[in-house]
Amino acid sequence: MYDIAIIGGGVIGCSVARFLSRYERKICVIERCTDVCEGTSKANSGIVHGGYDAKPNSMKARMNVRGSEMMEELSKQLSFAYKRNGSLVLCRKEQDGKGLQELYDRGIANGVKGLRIIEQDEIREMEPNINEAVVKALYVPTGAIVDPFMLTVAMAENAATNGVDFRLRSKVKAINKDGREYVLTTTSGDIKARYVINAAGVYADKIHAMVSRTPMSIKAVKGEYCLFDKEAGELVKHTLFQLPTDKGKGVLVTPTAHGNCMIGPTADSIDDKEGVNTTAEGLSFVLNAGAMSVLQVPSRKVITSFAGLRAKESGGDFIIKFADDAENFIDVAGIESPGLSAAPAIGEYVAELLQKKEPAKEKADFIETREGIPSVTNASDEERQRLIEKDPAFANVICRCELVTEAEILEAIRRPVGARTVDAVKRRVRAGMGRCQGGFCSPKVVDILSRELGVEPTEILKAGEGSEILVGINKEL
Repeated sequence: MYDIAIIGGGVIGCSVARFLSRYERKICVIERCTDVCEGTSKANSGIVHGGYDAKPNSMKARMNVRGSEMMEELSKQLSFAYKRNGSLVLCRKEQDGKGLQELYDRGIANGVKGLRIIEQDEIREMEPNINEAVVKALYVPTGAIVDPFMLTVAMAENAATNGVDFRLRSKVKAINKDGREYVLTTTSGDIKARYVINAAGVYADKIHAMVSRTPMSIKAVKGEYCLFDKEAGELVKHTLFQLPTDKGKGVLVTPTAHGNCMIGPTADSIDDKEGVNTTAEGLSFVLNAGAMSVLQVPSRKVITSFAGLRAKESGGDFIIKFADDAENFIDVAGIESPGLSAAPAIGEYVAELLQKKEPAKEKADFIETREGIPSVTNASDEERQRLIEKDPAFANVICRCELVTEAEILEAIRRPVGARTVDAVKRRVRAGMGRCQGGFCSPKVVDILSRELGVEPTEILKAGEGSEILVGINKEL
């Protein structure tokens, strides 16, 4: 029996869990996938938006600005990559500059600090590779980039350290009321809780419909991206946006928190809530659109492409409230962009909602911080030597592209909410994130997982169910 059950182990569910774990409550996170950060949270731009785009007084605007303000301090507390690089919204000569002024005015109304509209000369100074057709830009100094994987994993680890249970591979099939309790029927058994928080992403409308007759419609919007090798990491310093359209913020060009460059996304509404395939048409569109922002898009340096889904609610705003006709059930739904930026604020806000409804005592022993996994890549020569002296496994390089060692992979597996799949290792320590995309290191990662988890190599998954990498031994087959 839990006080609170959170449905969804993405960045929103993990943020809510982390902020609620401060209080004396029994909490669980229910996630249908094999790991946290398996859905939208693993396939996005990794951008911390300044907050100029959302309509004033909307929940989006409020959560975006507050989340952006919280993110840097949170990155220090929980040890994940964050860099305030600033962003530019570009206006080309054939476009109406009124669009920039509207964004500026909206940003000022939302409380975004430091906004300026700048001219061609200053833009060129900031970004030498900018397309010559760009004549004006909105400069947003509070814009930033973040590691979206470790933001999610770090909050999950911290929540688990503070007593939250994570029930992975548990798909919610039904929710029923038993007196004052909810009974959640899942693929791993029944779970009882007094409060339920619906943070199920593109499936939030399905979960909502299990308890409420109030209509909710979530549409999946697919976004395709191209990721470039670190050799192209200096293409831009700031995150470059184009003037928004009715489809969204448009195609962006941005550095990543780990030194790559990325272009995307598309914005196509689809019916398939599992439709994360890339298309030749989508990727071609992304590269062509990116060329409207920068000169000489390095298309030969693309090392991978991917697609993610955004949960777009028909009303266009975030829904964060108690359901009208379902007692003690909170919807956290329609969290599309800037959901990643807003995640800390959403976690804080949901915790406040529950405290107002039913106050709980703060834990005297709450652990606010998390230490990151030591990184050989980011260590100095002296630090590397100390790591190796402490544990010789830091000298055994598994991933050559990203310089990831056996010791780092072992710690990723042994941590709270530890890695159980090849992709889960990849998200935590970047083994397989480099130029060869796991071509060399994946077999070694499989061996380490097999050994640590005490299972056969053929049981190790790449990601979800049915993604076994090995089927047997050559000579036996």
